[in-house]
Amino acid sequence: MTENTGREYPRRPLIGVGAIIVGDRGVVLIKRGKPPRLGSWSLPGGAQKVGETVNEAALREIKEETGLEAEVKGLVDVIDSISAAEEDGRIRYHYTLVDVWATAIGDHDPVAGGDAADARWVALDELDELKLWSETRRVIERAHSLWRGT
Repeated sequence: MTENTGREYPRRPLIGVGAIIVGDRGVVLIKRGKPPRLGSWSLPGGAQKVGETVNEAALREIKEETGLEAEVKGLVDVIDSISAAEEDGRIRYHYTLVDVWATAIGDHDPVAGGDAADARWVALDELDELKLWSETRRVIERAHSLWRGT
């Protein structure tokens, strides 16, 4: 039997890396250009590649999806994102998401690329308007606290 290596209906969880880029301007978010959560605002990130560390994956995804150079500062949390889409209970997507916090190098505006349809700095008081996944909002707040040193 061959193993399903696709992202939909996986045989085992896939590892995704999310980057929470925080600073004086708020947090960098991207508008997702692909499922899951197509069209929603989220953190820059994606699948970790074989031979790549979590931090290397985060920096690559930051560059691909926002054009920014950044420095990873540390781990924020590990979250499971599980989506059942079938009446029979089959799991359509299952990601183990490793979220790190980072700071941008320089004062550049993000430019969407890769899987991102849009990218921008968002002030923390504007996050409610974007209807973020509750876990995304939670890790942003935690990363912002780490950045502030509180």
